[in-house]
Amino acid sequence: MSTEQAPSMPLFSELGLAAPILKAVHEAGYETPSPIQAQSIAPLLTGRDLLGQAQTGTGKTAAFSLPLLSLINVKAKSPQMLVLAPTRELAIQVSEAIQTYARYLKGLHVLPIYGGQSMGIQLRQLQRHPQVIVGTPGRVLDHIRRGTLKLGELQSLVLDEADEMLRMGFIDDVETILKETPEKRQVALFSATMPGPIHRVATRYLKDPVEIRIKSKTSTVDTINQRYWQVTGTHKLDALTRILEVEDFDGMIIFVRTKNATVELAEKLEARGYSSSPLNGDMNQALREKTVDRMKKSKLDILIATDVAARGLDIDRMSHVVNYDVPYDTESYVHRIGRTGRAGRKGEAILFISPREKRMLFAIEKATKQTITKMQLPSSEDIADRRVMQFNQQLSETIESQDLAFFQNVINDYQQEHEADPIEVAAALAYLVQKSRPLKPVKHVEARPARRDREERGSSVRSARRDGKSPRRTLGSAIREAEAGMQTYRVEVGREHGAEVKNLVGAIANEAGIDSKDIGRISLQDNYSTIDLPQGMPKDLFQQLRKVWVCNKQLEISLMSSNVPQAREGDNSERPRKAKRSGKPRTRPRDKARRPSQRREAKKG
Repeated sequence: MSTEQAPSMPLFSELGLAAPILKAVHEAGYETPSPIQAQSIAPLLTGRDLLGQAQTGTGKTAAFSLPLLSLINVKAKSPQMLVLAPTRELAIQVSEAIQTYARYLKGLHVLPIYGGQSMGIQLRQLQRHPQVIVGTPGRVLDHIRRGTLKLGELQSLVLDEADEMLRMGFIDDVETILKETPEKRQVALFSATMPGPIHRVATRYLKDPVEIRIKSKTSTVDTINQRYWQVTGTHKLDALTRILEVEDFDGMIIFVRTKNATVELAEKLEARGYSSSPLNGDMNQALREKTVDRMKKSKLDILIATDVAARGLDIDRMSHVVNYDVPYDTESYVHRIGRTGRAGRKGEAILFISPREKRMLFAIEKATKQTITKMQLPSSEDIADRRVMQFNQQLSETIESQDLAFFQNVINDYQQEHEADPIEVAAALAYLVQKSRPLKPVKHVEARPARRDREERGSSVRSARRDGKSPRRTLGSAIREAEAGMQTYRVEVGREHGAEVKNLVGAIANEAGIDSKDIGRISLQDNYSTIDLPQGMPKDLFQQLRKVWVCNKQLEISLMSSNVPQAREGDNSERPRKAKRSGKPRTRPRDKARRPSQRREAKKG
């Protein structure tokens, strides 16, 4: 059975999903499934095997998660659903999506297992009897061979991005895992392409599969300028506020994922002086129409909306679309930014993307066949310049349009009474007016040294060592104050291990998805190094960096406090690390009577 994109899509409520799953889907703001979802859910619900060919970003995760979660027995204490993904990043992403869809399935546990994470952690989590396992082939096979993961009760197996697993050399592991599963299990295989080895796996292990091929028709309007900001240490709300300060926008729609987020963000923007309102599925039709009408009449400037609430929205003055939360698939992205740039008008689209969501950015660029350029947050000087320009404009408009005779008399009387300089009086009035929105630059994040500067610093230190001038290093100098917006971390790799600045920059940039120019000062020591990174590093990213290898040694990254390095980020204790034994004999011999063997002898005596 082979099908193409259907001309019309049913609603999620019409597909036969379990009530708890449907509730989570509606809460996420979705009513209409994407083509791959619409064609996959029904056959998977009936227990059929499935062979799906679709590009990344078309909604495959929901296509298999929603129906297979609907079939799970939460009372059973053994793995019933196994998802194999080619990379740990995708495994984590899929696991998080499944947890979101299963939030109302009480008693369901989802466990991601992948290489690079402590085996001990995974063993403890496996003892909780998770019903859903999401993992990379290598680590899943490790647990099967150890006997810590038993698939005897498995009901369904999903191979996600099978062609990527083939490219990475995992196809043999995948086949070994398939042989360990029950004969009657259900298999769903998804792949962007269908090379020969993948087709052979499908032929050997899938039984009379439903075949679905989705031809992506994603396109965007050429009149829309698309940009993205990579989420770093700066809080998203602060970043959004700074963008609003400098962008020339008429009307703006900001997309978030949940209905609650529309209300929360609208309230926070209102508190910052922006005329905004939520737009979500909980609003009745009359209130929704009233909100849209206010936007059209310029009584509102910003709408915060979910995908469903904004479907079909057509407002001429909508100049900007901000994806505050990343959409679940590329189709949703195109629908979102389609709210601007209509009828040949210019439009602006801004996407907030975290390092772990870079896959979606690449998928959007591939599907839209357009490059999304990276944007820098406005600096404090940019914001100040913008405010001064607006202040001058308001001043000119007020002089031209208002009758100022009364106020001139007030100022004239004050000037004569206090013999004040007119310029000083005007400056004092300007100071009073700008208190809530300062015209002077307020430092947000200091300029960070470029990679070239860091490497020059590192080379100068190395050259000093070659000249016999070993730079003086103390604990105080190693734990120096980080730049604004940055935190200093210690990594257990230094010169004696062969590390150079470029090694650390490359490893952190590749593993954490942090742009090299966002990495701050690096100081190489003999057996460790310090490095400045943006504040607010997520815990999972922190744990991932601890396991990264540089020069045959793990980074074991730790956050530096003002006094001593901390063992783990978020640990409030500042106890110094226990000193290592130097190997020298003790200056005072230990009291042998305190040894257990001596105590036993004393008792016998």
